Parts: sequence; structure tokens; C-alpha cells
Amino acid sequence: MNTPITLVDTSLRDGMSSVSHRFTADQVATVARGLDAAGIPVIEVAHGIGIGASSIQYGVAAATDEQYVRAAVAAVRVSDIAVLYVPGISTLKDLDACREAGAGTVRVATHCTEADCAEQPIRHARAQGMRVMSFLMMSHKLEPAALAAQAAKLESYGAQVIYVVDSAGALVPSAAGRRVAALRETVSCDLGFHAHNNLGVGIGNALAAVENGATFVDGSLCGLGASAGNAQTEVLAVALDRAGHDPGVDVFTLIDVAERIMTPLMAQPQIIDETALLLGYAGLYSTFFHPTKRAAEKYGVPVRDILIELGRRNVIGGQEDMIIDVAAELSGRLSAVETS
Repeated sequence: MNTPITLVDTSLRDGMSSVSHRFTADQVATVARGLDAAGIPVIEVAHGIGIGASSIQYGVAAATDEQYVRAAVAAVRVSDIAVLYVPGISTLKDLDACREAGAGTVRVATHCTEADCAEQPIRHARAQGMRVMSFLMMSHKLEPAALAAQAAKLESYGAQVIYVVDSAGALVPSAAGRRVAALRETVSCDLGFHAHNNLGVGIGNALAAVENGATFVDGSLCGLGASAGNAQTEVLAVALDRAGHDPGVDVFTLIDVAERIMTPLMAQPQIIDETALLLGYAGLYSTFFHPTKRAAEKYGVPVRDILIELGRRNVIGGQEDMIIDVAAELSGRLSAVETS
């Protein structure tokens, strides 16, 4: 088999969500230096929600996106530094600033039904000489054929790698594999897979994606990431090797980076708690994680009830304001029952 796989580490972007976006530029440099030494070819950095997201609404980062990019670029010898661009949050000005700071790759992320929103940033980045990867977030929301149709749009705009993205950690291996296989039948560019671990099958999903044609796979050290976190980069590398693929990295150095560099920076281990598991079960975006916990405490309503109702209403990222509406509504129902 020996399929060559490009590992992309997202510890310094998706992992930012686990530390409230508070990694310093020096810490980013230290982690990036270790990942580079381990042979990770692409390292994603910046605010956890994407470039331009540092704000009261999404969380204020410890440094600017450009500072993070410069710190990472200065620390590596061969790794490419990537940033995440979310239309509606990021701007072309943000992207140009990160490119000038040394980012060579941009990952343009849209909801899986809204690939057309990626056209402008993809074309702009390609014109500026950047490599473009494109994310179909919340990929579980579409059946394989419909997801592949969205991927075809991204390829027509110029995306060089298209990702099936399990933003909610809602997929299981068979479902992940079917989606990647459908894309492989539809587009000719490289395919990637980004796993979240809400159901505990992030590594399994990534392996299934590779078996069905993905050659780019994301991970994060120690599983650091939004909600239940991501597939662990160091575990992913070993699992790929054991499955007969070529992860292209020094697995022992990578394990050392996870244990000796990343672990001391973590406030707590990345675990699958009740909220994270229910987000995966309900198929909700990871940005619902902390606001739902706060709303549950404020309104005296179980986290479980809020998340299941939000899932029933089929809400997506950007509709986090519905958390309060649902919590208040459920609280009112509880009060009515108690007084009846």
C-alpha cells in the first residue's frame, strides 16, 4: 500500500480554541519548531476561528494573526505555514497581511452547502501565488453525492486540496469513507480529511478517509482542538504507519513534541465530556460548546436538553444566538410544569 500522506497539524489554530486563543507568539514558535523538526509539512496557525476573528465575540487572542504567522515562519526550516479563512469573518486584507508575513497556504472554509462563498478568496489567493485548500465544514449535513457537487464548485474556483470536514465530530468511519469516495469520483484535485473526536472515532475516520482516497489529513498534538478536540497528530502518524501508509514524519520526534512541548502548555487534558459527546450526537458545530454550558447554568436547564433541541432544529454555525432562545424556552416549560 504505502500511500504517501501529507499530515497537516492544526494545534496552533484549531487548538487555540482549547486555550481561549491565548497561546503567545513565543509559544507558537516553540511548538512550530518542534513540528518542523518532526517533519510535519504544513502547520496551521492563527486565531481558532480563523484570521480576523480576534474579538470580544469570538475571543481576543494573545497576539495578532500576523504576529503568529511571523513567529511560526521564523521558527521553521521546511514546514509551510497555513492560515484559515472563513468568509464573513476573514477579509482579503487579513489574508494579504498573513501572506506578507510568510504564510504560503490558505485554507478557505465554508459551510458544506455554501461552496460559492469561497470563490472570491480562492481566486484571490491563487492569483497571489498561495496554495489553496478548501474546507466543506459540517460535511455530515450532506449526503455524499450532494457534498461532491459542492466540491466540484470549489475545484472550478481553483482549490488545490478539498477537505471533507467533520466539524461536529458526528461521522463514523463508514460515513466518512463514503463522503471521501464520492468526492474522489467527482473531482481530480487532492482530497483531505479533518476529524473531530466527539464520538471517539477521529482516528478511525481519518484512516477510512485515507482508504477512500484522501492524501491530506489533519491532526493536532494531544488532540488539542475545539469541543472534543481533533484526531491526535502523534497517534494519527503511528496509526497511518501501522496501516501501511507513509505519514512522512519522524513519529518518535512527534511523540516527544506532544509529550514535552505541548502537554505542559495545556490547561487540562483534551477529553470527551458530556457536552462534547452530545454535540457529536446532535451534529452541532463546536462553537456551541462553551455558550451552551453557560446557558444551561444561567437558565437551570440540562445541557443535554438544549443540545438535543438545537440538533432537532438543525441549526448550523453562525446561529449560536439560538442557544439562548432554546434555553429560555425550555426553562419556561420547566417552570410551567413545576407550577402546574
